[in-house]
Amino acid sequence: MDTWWDAQELAVFGLFEVLSHFPRLLRLRRELFRRLLALSPDVFIGIDAPDFNLGLEKKLRRKAIQTVHYVSPTVWAWREKRVRKIGKAADLVLCLFPFEPDYYRDHGVRATYVGHPMADQIEADHDPVAARIKLGLDPAPVTVALLPGSRESEIERLAAPMIEAARILADQYPGIQFTAAMANDRVRARFQQELDRLQFSDISLFERQPRTVIAAADAVICASGTATLETMLVNRPMVMTYKISPASYQFAKHLKLIRLKRFSLPNILAGEDLVPELIQQDATGVNLASATAKWLNDRESCHRLQQRFASLHEQLRCDASERAAEAVSGLLKT
Repeated sequence: MDTWWDAQELAVFGLFEVLSHFPRLLRLRRELFRRLLALSPDVFIGIDAPDFNLGLEKKLRRKAIQTVHYVSPTVWAWREKRVRKIGKAADLVLCLFPFEPDYYRDHGVRATYVGHPMADQIEADHDPVAARIKLGLDPAPVTVALLPGSRESEIERLAAPMIEAARILADQYPGIQFTAAMANDRVRARFQQELDRLQFSDISLFERQPRTVIAAADAVICASGTATLETMLVNRPMVMTYKISPASYQFAKHLKLIRLKRFSLPNILAGEDLVPELIQQDATGVNLASATAKWLNDRESCHRLQQRFASLHEQLRCDASERAAEAVSGLLKT
């Protein structure tokens, strides 16, 4: 594989936050389009990043290059009108969740359910002690993991309330230990800045080991997104949190861009409120600590949750990569 750009080039989050990056992203996409035309592939597979990839796919499709969009945008959750753009951009949409193809079918877009690759890759982990030993942690104490996200913009909004929650829990549970999964060097540096600013040093930071960090935990405080699915698959109780700029959030609400009643993937898949969701003004250290303490204090509720997580895991385990490859092969044969 040749890497033309670092994936971090697209790691921009929010509505207003993206504006300062917009000219750079347009230049990048134009250059990518030029290179792809020169390459003249039989099929282009855009993986996620819909705001970037769909426009690119639409232009490629006009040049008679077949296009696949892998990972359905959450059109069933917000910005529903994107489904028309997807229909113009992609010959085929590969869906990770079982309810998505019916939605596309109702809008005349070709889509197929392939399952979620992470459900095939991840096995539920029922041995937190082994994970703690692997990380070099004390195997005995109650352990809480923090997953603040992979974008620096997420760290800017979620690091402080997560660290404050850890401080509160440390007062409530003597001997408790905390870990945090850092997606990359930049995220680690930004999170460390918040630790220094808040003068709280009792969190062990681990880079590129999110599943082990999750497995080591008795409970997880987790940013909204794929990390909630990963936590569900590893099978740990969690509290989900989500925060964007107030301007972006109010803008989205005003234009009714958000249609979801639930935000975390476990709750969406289950169709019920399995885990707490603390978003925007509710995403405070006090609230995060209180919701996490409920899991730590009620092992019976944890057991019931983990049984539901196991059932959802099986629904998503479909040999996704094989099915995705078959779907693309079928497209090439038509």
